[in-house]
Amino acid sequence: MTHIPYLDDESPVFPPTSLALSEEPNGLLAVGGNLEPNTLFSAYSKGIFPWFSPGEPILWWSPSPRMSLSPNEAHFSRSLKKLARKQPFRISVDQSFEQVIAHCAAAARPGQEGTWISDEMQDAYLTLHELGIAHSIESWCGDQLVGGLYGVGIGAVFFGESMFSTQTGASKLAFASLCSQLKIWEFDMIDCQIHTPLLASFGAHEIDRVEFESRLTKAVDKKAPFNWPTNWSLPECGFDGS
Repeated sequence: MTHIPYLDDESPVFPPTSLALSEEPNGLLAVGGNLEPNTLFSAYSKGIFPWFSPGEPILWWSPSPRMSLSPNEAHFSRSLKKLARKQPFRISVDQSFEQVIAHCAAAARPGQEGTWISDEMQDAYLTLHELGIAHSIESWCGDQLVGGLYGVGIGAVFFGESMFSTQTGASKLAFASLCSQLKIWEFDMIDCQIHTPLLASFGAHEIDRVEFESRLTKAVDKKAPFNWPTNWSLPECGFDGS
């Protein structure tokens, strides 16, 4: 049986990601530690993220291959462009982070029972949001939140975590708006973690851990030429379909 390192609860130190499991479960690296802001910041900067079910110890992951997307290479389908031109939703940034992560936690996922976005995880990312590290993109229909996503921004990397939608196209337009804005802000990478058909439809593709971490190190250290705005709204339908 492969030994999985157990991290100190107070001062966790992550092992080299090369030690992550290569078999199933792919990418499991370590157990334990905590979800304090410094721990999460250190983990994401190394390409490590937490993912565990309520009642389990904290599990840390570094899967290979890794799903990644450059904002400059994002692909938008004709149907999505057509939907965007109708401007069915208002897109905003960091207007309702707590609501977005709560909706993501409540969203039904095919093949999954319950949610991995526990109250503990929600509290941890809400703290990151208050520190200006975690961010949300929201889709609104009138005053109703109908879709969105959240993730972590470090350097010139956005680490996507989860998305939800209660109306057709709401989360897709939120993600398209994120891609468009990150391109303007000269971001290098969106970390999509693992393959999904939705992310692949935007042009995200899998790369091995060595290549991912090489790109990640440069992008994390890069000072992106912007200040991620607080309480700042994207233009009406940030992705306009052009």
